[in-house]
Amino acid sequence: MFSSHDGLCTIGELAEHLGVSVKTVRFYSDRGLLPEASRSAGGHRRYGPDAVERLGLIRSLRGLDLPVPEVRRILDEQDAQSGREGAGAGGALEDAVAGRLRALGSELAALRWREAALRLVQECPPAERPDRLRLVGAVAAPPNTASLARFWRSWLPPRMPARSVTAFLEAAVPPPPDDPLPAQVLAFARLHAFVTRPCGGGAGAGSCQPRAHGVTGARASAVLYAGLAEAYDLAGAELRRGAVPSPGEALDGFVGAYASTYGARDTPAFRRVLAGRLADDPRIDRYWELTAEVISAPGGPPEPTPGSAHDWLLAALEARVEVAAGHGGARRGPVGEAPVSLARAESARPALGGASALPSACRVRTETFGGEGRQQ
Repeated sequence: MFSSHDGLCTIGELAEHLGVSVKTVRFYSDRGLLPEASRSAGGHRRYGPDAVERLGLIRSLRGLDLPVPEVRRILDEQDAQSGREGAGAGGALEDAVAGRLRALGSELAALRWREAALRLVQECPPAERPDRLRLVGAVAAPPNTASLARFWRSWLPPRMPARSVTAFLEAAVPPPPDDPLPAQVLAFARLHAFVTRPCGGGAGAGSCQPRAHGVTGARASAVLYAGLAEAYDLAGAELRRGAVPSPGEALDGFVGAYASTYGARDTPAFRRVLAGRLADDPRIDRYWELTAEVISAPGGPPEPTPGSAHDWLLAALEARVEVAAGHGGARRGPVGEAPVSLARAESARPALGGASALPSACRVRTETFGGEGRQQ
């Protein structure tokens, strides 16, 4: 190919040798990726022997779908290292490949989500397809969890420390599965519809808040949630092994989190009133049911959620209270209602209420959203 007297080749010869078009060679030359060695007397481009290897590298990088700016960075780094002993592939190539792998991962996740969504529409009865289309069409592919995070941020007590908010969101917001089944796509779409509709007929997430949010001070709420997170983790392990609600470390941590927040002692009297207050709190059962569908392995048992862990602990607390009541219970307050221990705590903190920090369902009414029954 380089048979001319000066050892150079024309743009046509270089293109033919590598099996590309002249237009392609000119494109890379014009962008400075493939410098020409000289010009002929007629103004035609001439390339040296090193152009063959360089153009081959450019083709390989572009074949991996690396953008031209990334290719330029790799070539510039290679030129800077040229002649150095032991020089090899540098950080520019490594960064470009890692970035492209991340992009491909997102693209593949989007394709898998779209495929599952299409199968969901294809497999449902024809009469239900318009409603299913509206549901799944409201969710991006791949989906993000921004709407779920917004729901919980408006639900959490104001001015909670950022670290506490982040920890709560990690537990309460389910990540979309990488390779979803149609049923998981449907569950996530219903979850998105649930949190983007007001809870309680337009009052927003605040109307679903438990009375524990009346605790004075954001740091007190952070302490409550930190204690509950540990209790939920322990209860989740019990749920995975199929244990019935029972006393133990999980229940003690659960009650202790509330007792510490209220400045009260963990006594049978405190537990009895706490059980009653938690049972009366607003609940968001539908949210946790859908979350379990999203995160659970297909065909396997449902994964524990903070909501199911809370219900397990509340059942254990109620059972324990019943046992204590059968042995005489605790001393009542002077009005025959609140136990002395909690009455004192509430006199010191009038805004407090023995309430669940992670409710399970806002049972206000059943609405229809896009043909889907929505329990509030």
